[in-house]
Amino acid sequence: MSITIYPAIDMRGGKCVRLLQGDYDQETVYGDSPFDMAKTFAAEGAEWIHMVDLDGAKDGKRVNDRFVTQAAQQLAGVRIQIGGGIRSEEDILHYLESGVNRVIIGSIAVSKPDFAIEMIKKYGNKIAVGIDAKNGYVATHGWLDTSKVKAVELGKRFADAGADAFIFTDIATDGMLSGPNIAAVSEMAEVTGKYVIASGGVSSLADLKALADANIPGAIVGKALYENRFTLKQALEEVGA
Repeated sequence: MSITIYPAIDMRGGKCVRLLQGDYDQETVYGDSPFDMAKTFAAEGAEWIHMVDLDGAKDGKRVNDRFVTQAAQQLAGVRIQIGGGIRSEEDILHYLESGVNRVIIGSIAVSKPDFAIEMIKKYGNKIAVGIDAKNGYVATHGWLDTSKVKAVELGKRFADAGADAFIFTDIATDGMLSGPNIAAVSEMAEVTGKYVIASGGVSSLADLKALADANIPGAIVGKALYENRFTLKQALEEVGA
């Protein structure tokens, strides 16, 4: 079984960073230019690049979007998905009209589910639902708040409404290089019956292989690449779709 690798670029203050378990006070800067990082991943063979506007997620508005649209418009042959700070149809259109392939809605899926469903019906597979879970419950607003909504229940609701793609993040594993929560990702895939991308915890090629063996079709990889645990090229050779 092969798996699509989504190298991650998390943006804060115009730089390429990683947070530990979503903690804004535990940040490591890995590059001064998100676009240059995207360019590097494209050169290494990435089919997709996963970009996150961390400032946007926290502030509830687009902040680092210029890097996203630059990557979408200037990197031929690479598809871009973006999450963070997307709160309105205007935000969605801003990205889609700029050449971004997939827009991830997260916090508004919890706070405004009817609006989220409307967007899913309108834009189809150009919308992915980002579900970030802490102990099985959905976390929102840059992971600063935990809701009383169960992650799998939210997934089922949106799958029934027509959502085709989900990004499932287990916050406990994110940035920890401790291995992905395969059981939780598999449960989400089983409950929704849809395309689920695993996010959080990938530390080795063996982790990617384990996800592939569990029939998970996509994996977001961040810190492991930045810490040189393996290269994107090695990952694509090992388990690439």
